[in-house]
Amino acid sequence: MIGSFLKKVFGTQNERVLKSIEPLVLKINEKESTYKVMSNEQLQAAYKKLQIDYESGKSLDDLLIDSFAITREVANRTLSMRHFNVQLIGGIVLHQGKIAEMKTGEGKTLVSTLPIVLNALTKKNIHLITVNDYLAKRDALWMGPIYKFLGLNVGVIQQENKSYLVEFEDEKTFKTKLVPCERKDAYLADVTYGVNSEFGFDYLRDNMAYSKDEWVQRGFYYAIIDEVDSILIDEARTPLIISGPSGTPTKVYYEVDKAVSQLTKDDYEVDEKLKTAVLTHKGVEKIQKLLHLDNLYDSKNIEIIHIVNQSLKAHTLFLRDRDYIVKDAKVIIIDEFTGRMMPDRRYSDG
Repeated sequence: MIGSFLKKVFGTQNERVLKSIEPLVLKINEKESTYKVMSNEQLQAAYKKLQIDYESGKSLDDLLIDSFAITREVANRTLSMRHFNVQLIGGIVLHQGKIAEMKTGEGKTLVSTLPIVLNALTKKNIHLITVNDYLAKRDALWMGPIYKFLGLNVGVIQQENKSYLVEFEDEKTFKTKLVPCERKDAYLADVTYGVNSEFGFDYLRDNMAYSKDEWVQRGFYYAIIDEVDSILIDEARTPLIISGPSGTPTKVYYEVDKAVSQLTKDDYEVDEKLKTAVLTHKGVEKIQKLLHLDNLYDSKNIEIIHIVNQSLKAHTLFLRDRDYIVKDAKVIIIDEFTGRMMPDRRYSDG
């Protein structure tokens, strides 16, 4: 009862957050007329002044009102899209490092430009993390005119080590295009769009590099995650692993696979929920006979045991055209959440 009473008096936590943001929204709206009458050159100069103010010691919070007002006006001129109050609120929440839940149609793609332009004042690389390559390219091209108008560079990283920079194809109409570039150049941009797994793999590869000159990333400062529940909860169950070639002869894999394919349902037990498959006593005896082994679990056969277990999982837990496809003699994993192909992804443990 006390908790219910306090909520009625003070409001819920979300209501309190929104109430604290309302004065900022009002001030941003008040600034709208100031920037609306400026020429393009004056508007660009106003943003450069914010960069100078930040370098002089002002905080991003001090510059938020003007930065948001400038971004809103630039969006209106380049995309004919004006940030509504609900989008200003979402942008402030994202700048504060919180999660903003926005309904379909509330324009979350446009919302992200507000905190990105603000945090770009630091001249540190800003990451916009999406769930697939298509969205990364689409959103970078779509929102690119806002950034390019303000003198900010935009990079895009894709699977298969493809990278691009967003450039103006026609500055008068603010039409943008993608230009191929080196991976490092995509990260040297003020804003980098990409898939969560690619940011992760680039981080792992940088940690395997022999010198800093080989690094492609340039530190981590501020990131916005699209579909945060999918990326931080669902896809977080999939580890990012960079593997190397096996020292075991290829013929061993063929021999084991041939043996495992001769097993029947009495030879193993499968748990679909836990994604496990193990040999029964009968299955162990059959494998030993087919592979001409005295004892499968002898220490000298440790690599064979691993290959048998992985082959058994491949035969019992993974279905072709559901979990993976075979294209050009290569296995390509299908993302269980998006249904999209992941050509750079490999199953762990071989």
